[in-house]
Amino acid sequence: MIKDRGSIKWTSMMLPEHVKLLRDFDKSQEKIEKPILDEHQIEEINQIICEAMEHNKELVFTYYDYGEIKLYVGHIHYLDTIRKELRLKDGPGDRFNLKFEDIIRVDYSEK
Repeated sequence: MIKDRGSIKWTSMMLPEHVKLLRDFDKSQEKIEKPILDEHQIEEINQIICEAMEHNKELVFTYYDYGEIKLYVGHIHYLDTIRKELRLKDGPGDRFNLKFEDIIRVDYSEK
């Protein structure tokens, strides 16, 4: 009986550089384009951010990061209008900088 090993039989003949390029290609195929927000969505995000800063509420930020959509939960520590970014805190010493242009959605945390 013949047992076929599939693609495993070919990997021994490939150079490590080729294997890395193929893996990078697979990862790049999974990436998505950055969603474009309309004025209403941007205004809603601004309103939620202002209210959360006023009442020190915890928020859930959905943001775009190099082809991926990620989440971050935390409080707004500082709003930097010059750099156009938010400085967020989720714990006693954990800080995270998030650019305005990368924010896709903002919701209140359920805590």
